[in-house]
Amino acid sequence: GLVLVLVLGALRAGGTELTFELPDSAKQCFHQELERGLKFTLDYQVITGGHYDVDCYVEDPNGRTIYKETKKQYDSFPYHTEVKGIYTFCFSNEFSTFSHKTVYFDFQVGDEPPILPDMNNRVTALTQMESACVTIHEALNTVIDSQTHYRLREAQDRSRAEDLNGRVSYWSVGETLILFVVSI
Repeated sequence: GLVLVLVLGALRAGGTELTFELPDSAKQCFHQELERGLKFTLDYQVITGGHYDVDCYVEDPNGRTIYKETKKQYDSFPYHTEVKGIYTFCFSNEFSTFSHKTVYFDFQVGDEPPILPDMNNRVTALTQMESACVTIHEALNTVIDSQTHYRLREAQDRSRAEDLNGRVSYWSVGETLILFVVSI
């Protein structure tokens, strides 16, 4: 299969989002080098194609499969790394012989750093301004997640609407031809 190397760098908190085409009867793998004890989360969703399903699996550096799902439209996989090395996650459309897919994934590594310096080591309570900043930050993260969800749903619905529009157009042309034949 086609192998794409994705180098993100092991930051304290980082990640990437990617939308890619997955051809029929194909597999695409991505690789990320991670330190031991890091948390990562893989979220994915099939946006267009076929029955909106794809196979996905994740392997640790020892080649052991730590996650495997078949024919899923979307899923989320959180994991804490046990060994240092290159983790591989692959999306497979090998079961489909004629429909390619568009797949979105979000790969987040590590925990988000605290919004305020030394927030984890504080002994005193947060001031009202600091509490408001933390609340706003959390609300903005929720908004970002919601926007991503709605953007993906819009892309999926647009694809379905365009497919339906094409079918209605062909049906209309067919009906028009039948009317001409009957009238002649």
